[in-house]
Amino acid sequence: MTFNHLFPNPKPIIGVIHLQALPGAPLFNGDLQAIYDQAIAEAEIFNQYCDGIIIENFKDAPFFPHSVPPETIAAMSAISREVVNRVKVPVGINVLRNDASAAMAIATAVGAQFIRVNVHINAVVADQGIIEGKAYETLRLRAALQSKVLIFADIGVKHAKPLAGRGLDLETKDLTERGLVDAVIVSGTRTGETTSVEDLKVVKENSKVPVLIGSGTTPDSLPILQPYADGFIVGSYFKKDGKADNEVEVERVLQLTTNN
Repeated sequence: MTFNHLFPNPKPIIGVIHLQALPGAPLFNGDLQAIYDQAIAEAEIFNQYCDGIIIENFKDAPFFPHSVPPETIAAMSAISREVVNRVKVPVGINVLRNDASAAMAIATAVGAQFIRVNVHINAVVADQGIIEGKAYETLRLRAALQSKVLIFADIGVKHAKPLAGRGLDLETKDLTERGLVDAVIVSGTRTGETTSVEDLKVVKENSKVPVLIGSGTTPDSLPILQPYADGFIVGSYFKKDGKADNEVEVERVLQLTTNN
């Protein structure tokens, strides 16, 4: 399985399901059914208008820098399986802040097709402290599970700075050649912020795998970014007023997907 097999349409748009705070997180309100209902409702919208879906524990802040607890894995597994059972488009898993092993295990168990890893190689400084990539663990776990789940990994991930910046060109080459990823993700500095075209060009020139935009895609920015990108992960723009904390609006999904 490759990216192009998974997404036969050129320049696919992947909608993000930002889960409400899960059990165990500080902002969890005790209503697990509401989390299921929101995830299923958004999945049905994305299934109709987008090329894929990614599920992430977006409101579990403050995030664990490495491994998440079992209650998070259990909740994400249960919710993700409900989504996979209801849609026809590929589904991905992102376990924030950087539990790639949990994401790989969940995706394999529920029948999802890809994962997003914020820090796959190297190390960054983020609000969780120092986060180190564990590509060596993630890839060996995939082999041990005999899993076909693809790995999409960030370069210059948002809400973080490289511990020792070596330049996007070298980091892209290492991510694709030594990190063995299936796609690279380039984002702005924060959730919803537009991705730098200059950064995108550098990554595209040095990547051997498809390059995705991870933040800031809107109907206005789409024509500018599209020549240098192989796909788009869209979360904030699809929400009311373009705010990640709000609910998905069908009208906004249509505004972007009909322009692609």
